[in-house]
Amino acid sequence: MFKQRGVMSQNLEGLITPVELMKALADETRLTSIVLLLEAPMCVCDLMAQLALSQPKVSRHLALLRDVGLVTTERRGQWVYYSVANNLPAWVINTFAELREPTLQATNISETGGQSECC
Repeated sequence: MFKQRGVMSQNLEGLITPVELMKALADETRLTSIVLLLEAPMCVCDLMAQLALSQPKVSRHLALLRDVGLVTTERRGQWVYYSVANNLPAWVINTFAELREPTLQATNISETGGQSECC
């Protein structure tokens, strides 16, 4: 899954497999990003503020999540907003929902806090 950017092995139905999902969420930054994106679409600067990470690091993780099909992008003027893909199977969305509260508690993030001033 991670060897070639933009290329993901898929099962017969073209959907992400449980192993691929767990690999994508195995990094705390990616897992926390997904949890935050469940609330609302966010741009990189919003996620930078919430995660207290640099722009290159956040962008790299978002690119991986986009490449495996977990997030989508939407350009709004000069900003690109990321959101959880709306075509994911129910079991993936249910997994995200189950991971939401423990992830927020583990990372000490209580709310998305709205948009940053850059957007």
